[in-house]
Amino acid sequence: MKKADLIITGAVIIVLLPFFIFAPVLDAYKALNAEHAYLMSFIKFAILATFGECIGLRIRKGVYNKPGFGILPRAIVWGILGISIKMAFVIFGEGAPAMLKTMGIHFSSVNPADILREPGFSWMKLFTAFSVSTTMNLIFAPVFMAFHRITDIHILRTGGTLSGFFTRLRIGQSVREVNWYDFWTFVIKKTIPLFWIPAQTINFMLPEGYRILVAAVYGIILGILMSLAALMHDKKIHEN
Repeated sequence: MKKADLIITGAVIIVLLPFFIFAPVLDAYKALNAEHAYLMSFIKFAILATFGECIGLRIRKGVYNKPGFGILPRAIVWGILGISIKMAFVIFGEGAPAMLKTMGIHFSSVNPADILREPGFSWMKLFTAFSVSTTMNLIFAPVFMAFHRITDIHILRTGGTLSGFFTRLRIGQSVREVNWYDFWTFVIKKTIPLFWIPAQTINFMLPEGYRILVAAVYGIILGILMSLAALMHDKKIHEN
């Protein structure tokens, strides 16, 4: 383990420990979530999902940052995407249960989405959470992921600088540079059915106040998985 790994590990412990030791810190976090949901979504994704990308870089290249990587531009993009994910959670979290009701499925309350707010486990709650996750990941996620690919290309093309990031986003040029074959075969065909749909099904079984945080943590996990997949892909190419 390198010195940088020890520093990062220590920093993570220092940041997280107060939430487990001091109840007022956790209460303040819950209050901020309730009063400023979209701002908190921006902050959580800007920090956690960007951290996941840094870990991915560490796995692939042995460093958490390098010239041109663009941590700050990536954090801005993830923050904006975090807001869009919060919107998607509201839209599909309320809309998918309502859709099930129109299909003749009976719910005990007037608002079908209330089942996701009930404590404990039930098969109906699991089925509803799975429906929310499936519709969200089949409708929203591909567009979200494609946009993220385009912004990644923009960040790398502009040298990872803030001044470069705020230049014109040449979407047409970036679209031509995306490896759509890998996007389809790995991101769409593998991560959505094998990771995102099961993961977000579990997430929608959790209390509502924790879902965006868990979604951001999933970003860290996915960053690690994608980096490992990239290493395996490079190894196969080298062997062939």
